[in-house]
Amino acid sequence: MLRVGLLVVATCVSLAAARRSPNADTVEKWVKDVNARYSDNVLEDALLDVPDLIRKYRYPVEVHSVTTEDGYILEMHRIPHGRDANNVPNQKKPVVFLMHGMLVSSADYVIFGPGRALAYVLAEEGYDVWMGNARGNYYSRKHVRLNPDALLSTAFWKFSWEEIGSKDLPAMIDYALAVSGEKGLHYIGHSQGTTSYFVFGAMRPEYNSKIISMHAMAPVAYMAHNQSPILNFISPHANRIESLASLIGIGEFLPSNEFTQQLGSKYCNDDALTQPICSAVIMIMGGWNVDQHNATMLPVIMGHAPAGISVRQLAHYGQGIAAGHFRRYDQGSRIANYRAYGSFSPPPYDLSKVTAPVFLHYSDSDPLAHVNDVDRLFRELARPTKIRVPMASFSHVDFNYGINAKELVYDRIINLIKAIDASV
Repeated sequence: MLRVGLLVVATCVSLAAARRSPNADTVEKWVKDVNARYSDNVLEDALLDVPDLIRKYRYPVEVHSVTTEDGYILEMHRIPHGRDANNVPNQKKPVVFLMHGMLVSSADYVIFGPGRALAYVLAEEGYDVWMGNARGNYYSRKHVRLNPDALLSTAFWKFSWEEIGSKDLPAMIDYALAVSGEKGLHYIGHSQGTTSYFVFGAMRPEYNSKIISMHAMAPVAYMAHNQSPILNFISPHANRIESLASLIGIGEFLPSNEFTQQLGSKYCNDDALTQPICSAVIMIMGGWNVDQHNATMLPVIMGHAPAGISVRQLAHYGQGIAAGHFRRYDQGSRIANYRAYGSFSPPPYDLSKVTAPVFLHYSDSDPLAHVNDVDRLFRELARPTKIRVPMASFSHVDFNYGINAKELVYDRIINLIKAIDASV
């Protein structure tokens, strides 16, 4: 039985009493140490957690919790209406659900501020905006009995993006629909937020009827042609990564990370001579596109990321690269696979079961969602549409952090959603 709980956080709650962003303590420490000149807004936004960041910009916010069928307690953030337009409280609105990528959180949809961040843009356009947080990230590190910080135990971390898709998404989507009173919603995901959706549609096909449309920004399923130097380095060792980490009691990858925190707070601000190095690190990980990169926002990005993932999430992607398949997690041996799946090899996800309309928003220069892999995904989905971003250099992180992401991606998604709603 799915257990759900509701905690609506009033907008009048004091900022001083609230939780701060994942890396707030380290950000603040480095600022004091170096006496750097920071924009008050950039520093403040790096310190605030997502609910308080939304309050700062005078948007309504609610915090909800939902418990999955296997006991993970997930935190969701809701912006029920706009600030400047479509701002009538308690008025029914179409629901849009946003799901973040790997190593990040719901923060990705608000950190760039009103008029630019996708959650605010959607709220102003008249949508009831729900943002999910996958198990294991900063906002969803709770379980009814397992401890994410237990010494020499990785039980909490025995999940990949398969469980996020097959268990987290159904719980959060059911909850959002129950609270809003709607029968269906629009889903927008980025990167891993698309991977988990394709798992969701394939493994829980009964949920297709609850999805009015799905918009995949930088869609990641097949990764045979991926050009990420980091993932390509990891992929040959994917089947050993988790077992080796488990031997020393490590189940989490990149929680609140000291090196990354230093990059954001001390070395990545506008006054730092090392800021170009920080920019290079971001672009090596997520695609090189200087024209869309806003370096001033690096302290804010680093204040909220990394937000933590399981080692198995990373290993699962590595397996897909090495094998050239989009399939379930390889348990490490033929016997273990047979026990888990009834077959000696991990079965592929049946993408023909993803029957809700899917819009693949892809770009020519995305190293993680290569056009050849997107084409293969397109051929296997039941009702896909491909939409190419009209900028040849647009890359993976640009879908969230690009200077012109609103004009190149978000406005097109909103127009599609409005057209679909109008036709129903």
